Amino acid sequence: MIKKFIFLIASFISLTAFSQAPIRGVWITNTGSTVLNSRQQIRDAVMQCKDQGLTDLFMVVWNNGKTMFPSQVMEQYVKQAQDPVFKGRDPLQEMIEEAHAVGLRVHAWMEFGFSYSYKDSLSVWNKTYPGWAGRNAKGHHLQKNGFYWWNALHPGPRQFLKELVEEIVMRYDIDGIQGDDRLPAMPSEGGYESETVHAYGNQGGDQQGALDPKQADWVQWRADKLSAFGQEIYQLVKSHKATCLVTWSPSIYPWSKQEYLQDWPTWLRDGYADYIFPQLYRYNADAYEKLLKELNLQLTPDQRRKVFPGVLTSLGDGYQASRTLLNRFIELNRTYGYNGEVFFYYETLNRLSGSLYTETTK
Repeated sequence: MIKKFIFLIASFISLTAFSQAPIRGVWITNTGSTVLNSRQQIRDAVMQCKDQGLTDLFMVVWNNGKTMFPSQVMEQYVKQAQDPVFKGRDPLQEMIEEAHAVGLRVHAWMEFGFSYSYKDSLSVWNKTYPGWAGRNAKGHHLQKNGFYWWNALHPGPRQFLKELVEEIVMRYDIDGIQGDDRLPAMPSEGGYESETVHAYGNQGGDQQGALDPKQADWVQWRADKLSAFGQEIYQLVKSHKATCLVTWSPSIYPWSKQEYLQDWPTWLRDGYADYIFPQLYRYNADAYEKLLKELNLQLTPDQRRKVFPGVLTSLGDGYQASRTLLNRFIELNRTYGYNGEVFFYYETLNRLSGSLYTETTK
């Protein structure tokens, strides 16, 4: 009886420590960045992140229909093992080795998720698996903001992404797997393949209502299918490596559900998110604080311990947050009860010297 009591107390302490451990991370991309171009550049970036007080690196591994690492799964599906830019190297292995040497964690960021190309309707994926392509209400290929999307309810791309995740977890000493606003996700304009609409009707949905992409029941039905896939990913990762974190970085709610079918409060409630980093991407402190207030209203205290805001530092349009603004974002996070954040993306932080954190923001 005493041993059982001690076990329960230890489990509680372990769970509490896990859920409250601060994450101070940054996304590292292969677009608009040269970090992954050589091992030396990876080493330099890791040391910069260490000096700035970061704990977690989210490295892109799946982008624009290609992987940054040599993948047997990719070779099997499209006869191209990795992005040719990195041929002869394994940037993921290099990142893991350099980061672990200084005590930082590395997460494999599945950036493109269910999107298979950017501004390329003739992608090798479309040529090889035309039946995977998502369709909008007019029957056209599903695309939004230049990104072409698979039908995220089709078993083909689902199986491919699961195999890719499994390969990473099995082959690498990885600390986490992450999906973002494209995993699990699909634009709400999608899902108009005949088999998808028929399945909706067969399961009690009003097919006339499905003519409106934003019709509430139709949105929820598709969102539930994507949530179930997120749970499959979570369970797959944990079946191979229980300590590997599964994290998601969706858009802000409820916009995430209305536009990309991401019902992420459900992911927290049902227990298949170790952490969530909602993209609170705003250009000034007032707008950012407004999102923090809304976030706190959406989450229970227990859920908040698994949430760390995503902070926008720069974009390809030339925007770059100042050091003063970043400090203010961090201060606001602490004020509203969040003891960490993840920055998008590294190239902005690379231009800053010294730690991002003071005694008041640690």
